Amino acid sequence: MPVSPSSSVQEAHKAVATRLGHLRRDAGLTGRELAIRCGWHPAKASRIENARTRPSDADIGAWCRACGAEDQIADLIAASRTADSMYREWRHLQGTGLKRNQTSVVPLYQRTRHMRVYCSNVVPGLLQTHGYAEALLATIAEFEGTVNDATEAATARVERSKVLYDGTKRFALLMEEDVLYFPFGDAETMAGQLGYLLTVMALPTVSLGVIPRTAPRHMWTLEGFLAFDDAQVQVETLSANINITAPSEIRLYLRAFERLSGIAVHGARARALILDAMATFG
Repeated sequence: MPVSPSSSVQEAHKAVATRLGHLRRDAGLTGRELAIRCGWHPAKASRIENARTRPSDADIGAWCRACGAEDQIADLIAASRTADSMYREWRHLQGTGLKRNQTSVVPLYQRTRHMRVYCSNVVPGLLQTHGYAEALLATIAEFEGTVNDATEAATARVERSKVLYDGTKRFALLMEEDVLYFPFGDAETMAGQLGYLLTVMALPTVSLGVIPRTAPRHMWTLEGFLAFDDAQVQVETLSANINITAPSEIRLYLRAFERLSGIAVHGARARALILDAMATFG
């Protein structure tokens, strides 16, 4: 059965509590001994470990130091802080229309200096034309059964893409070659979209790579994700937008991005693949 957002959040908090419990046992401490080291009442340690009380950042720091696991503090604090916001269902984000979700991320895009994007199913949002975005967003609205404001949402998506022209930023974007052939909109829309990819490749802020269908795989196809500096990763599943801020998980996605980038072709070879796709749309 589908997992509800509330149960997902609860499981995330339980995961933090479980990790704290493992640290205590690995350190050979009883709950009472840990509480004494932290200067707490024994009941507090029990409530935290059993996920009945959510630990503060200070609590997590004290727990880890008591267990000699200072290297775990950053990950556990990040996991605890984001448990409530890590899992956001699209039906809630887009319940009143698609435009709001396009505009809500603008501050994040604006403060990010290095964005890395991988897409296996659609053209990255930052590189979409209005026509392509409108066709795609209308398809999403129909599937989700939400308000269809695809035209306005597409306008907002194109507007937020102006960050590509900010010379202080860097954008590394990867897509699977098959994406070039998945038609959203008519042939004219697809030809315009692929032509725009050729145009945007010339921007000094943009590195665009295409992973050829026939390339030997050193990394399997993943669901789309966006990395914002080294601070946050968004993973886009069918049902939800998942935000990741735990440093160890961010490093994992960045390592995957580097592997995927190594498989991709760039420059003239990428342009050739795009031109081949354009020819199929007349």
